[in-house]
Amino acid sequence: METKKNKRVYDLTMMAVVAALYVVLTLLVAPFAFGPVQLRLSEGLNHLAVFNKRYIVAISLGVFIANTQSSLGAVDMIFGTLGTVVMLTMSYYATRHVKSIVKRLIISTVIDTFMMWAVALELHVFLKAPFWITYGSVALGEFASLVIGAIVIYFISKRINLAA
Repeated sequence: METKKNKRVYDLTMMAVVAALYVVLTLLVAPFAFGPVQLRLSEGLNHLAVFNKRYIVAISLGVFIANTQSSLGAVDMIFGTLGTVVMLTMSYYATRHVKSIVKRLIISTVIDTFMMWAVALELHVFLKAPFWITYGSVALGEFASLVIGAIVIYFISKRINLAA
C-alpha cells in the first residue's frame, strides 16, 4: 500500500515538474512561441510521452498554462491543448511496443511535426494567416524543437528511467 502511495506522489511530482518546465521554456522564448512563426523549445518535451503516458497530462497542462499568454487567449488554450493531447496520445500509442529509444523519438518527431496542421488551421481560421505557409513555418519550428529535444531526452533517458 505504501509503495502505491509513493508511486502516485512520484507521478504527480514528475507531472508538476514537467508542466512547469514546459511553461518556463515557452515563456523564455515568448516572442517566438506564438503566432505563424514559432520556435517553442518546450515542444522538445513532447518526446517524454513515448516513455510514460503521465507526460501526456503534464505537457498538456503546461501547454494550457503557457497558452494563457497567447494573443488568441481562450481559443489557443482550448484548441492548442486539445491538439497537444491528440498528438501526444498518438505518439504514445504508436511507440508502445517499439523497443529502440531512437526509433521512438523518430516516430514522435514525425507525428508531432505532421500534427502542426492543427496549429496552422487555428492560425488560419482565427488570424487569417495563409494555411500552407503557416503550416510550413510552424512545422519547421516544431521539427527544429523536436530534434533538439530528442537529443536532450535521449541522453537524459540514458541516466534516468523516464518510464518509471
